[in-house]
Amino acid sequence: MHTKILIIEDDPYISRMYVEQLEKEGFEVDVAQDGEEGLNKAKEKPDLILLDVTLPKLSGFEVLKRLKANEKLKSIPVIMLTNVAEVKKVKKALELGACDYLVKGYTLPKKVIEKVRKAVMR
Repeated sequence: MHTKILIIEDDPYISRMYVEQLEKEGFEVDVAQDGEEGLNKAKEKPDLILLDVTLPKLSGFEVLKRLKANEKLKSIPVIMLTNVAEVKKVKKALELGACDYLVKGYTLPKKVIEKVRKAVMR
């Protein structure tokens, strides 16, 4: 069985890079380019969601809130993957139920893959 990852990211360059890295590691990957599309694709129950904070239509925080409020989707692990490096945002994401918060500029793709592996093996 393939482990399915949903990337909710509005920057096509970044999402393409992570799709390539994750597929190389044997993951099945789907991409949503805004918060609404991400919520819709989350209904397909991926094994993990990589979620940006700054998104069109619905913010990453709003997507996270709605995922965790949904009985059928709340158990999906969510890793915030963003350029927003503010302590209060990290705290908010973790309080809302994210299992990790990674800052793109400070986290190598290899490290992101490691975190993904750990989160899906919980």
